[in-house]
Amino acid sequence: MSFRKVVRQSKFRHVFGQPVKTEQCYDDIRVSRVTWDSTFCAVNPSFVAIIVEASGGGAFLVLPLHKTGRIDKSYPTVCGHTGPVLDIDWCPHNDHVIASGSEDCTVMVRGGPGWAWGGGRGDGSRFCTACKDKSVRVIDPRRGTVVAEKERAHEGARPMRAIFLADGKIFTTGFSRMSERQLALWDTENLEEPMGLQELDSSNGALLPFYDPDTNVVYVCGKGDSSIRYFEITEEPPYIHFLNTFTSKEPQRGMGWMPKRGLDVSKCEIARFYKLHERKCEPIIMTVPRKSDLFQDDLYPDTAGPEAAMEAEEWVAGRTAGPVLVSLRQAYGPP
Repeated sequence: MSFRKVVRQSKFRHVFGQPVKTEQCYDDIRVSRVTWDSTFCAVNPSFVAIIVEASGGGAFLVLPLHKTGRIDKSYPTVCGHTGPVLDIDWCPHNDHVIASGSEDCTVMVRGGPGWAWGGGRGDGSRFCTACKDKSVRVIDPRRGTVVAEKERAHEGARPMRAIFLADGKIFTTGFSRMSERQLALWDTENLEEPMGLQELDSSNGALLPFYDPDTNVVYVCGKGDSSIRYFEITEEPPYIHFLNTFTSKEPQRGMGWMPKRGLDVSKCEIARFYKLHERKCEPIIMTVPRKSDLFQDDLYPDTAGPEAAMEAEEWVAGRTAGPVLVSLRQAYGPP
């Protein structure tokens, strides 16, 4: 008896990826050569920040989003660390505040006045870590306690990554004992076994996950790969559903990810990546083809806005609140 393969229907299966034109890239940038498994790039609707090569310490470049084309070698960088910069990230509540972590074991925050970052979950009550001891931990940052822990979430020796999803589950990337790259989904109420586990391939580049809570789609970018894979997370088994792959010619050194409020909704853009090459940063636009010129409500539910849900003092005192949502309809203009 033969069986036909059933293809699961999804409006995100035919997401179309397209690199921008050459003049819309950021050229002549000396991207860092540090062998560290982080994104090396952070983006918000105002700026793109890129970790670059620097002598005498670490540095990164901050460019206005519209400043495309060739970047002059004398363009100022953000310095201060005595070792290489390993990771950077923008404050979600202030587009002018950025944090950087360095090999010198310091974290620096630069930019505007008072702000508060939430934890790893949409409400700030928990965050998760994936450490070199191969354990994934869920931590209550206000009490300083480990709420849940899974030893050897992935058996392989190569690095893991872990992110919270909107419903509180954890999505991880890592390697098997046979060095095959893996994706896994975990229920924080029971970390004994993963809810879902998929093996991808035997490449050795760390997998960087990017999650869109509005669509429940996870995009996975491997360092050194030339592709972006995307998966839809659902409530029914096997929970992690492969959608499609965007493939380009050149491998990526790192990858930035634009928040939803920075996308062009009139073009049905649901994601935008900033792919790092050796000497440039190339935006990649991901769209869902639609014939209608109307605002697409199903693609753009209310999303997290820049306004913080509470002050830092309230969070420390124990208050919990979800993100302040905004509608993207106001950003829509008929094409």
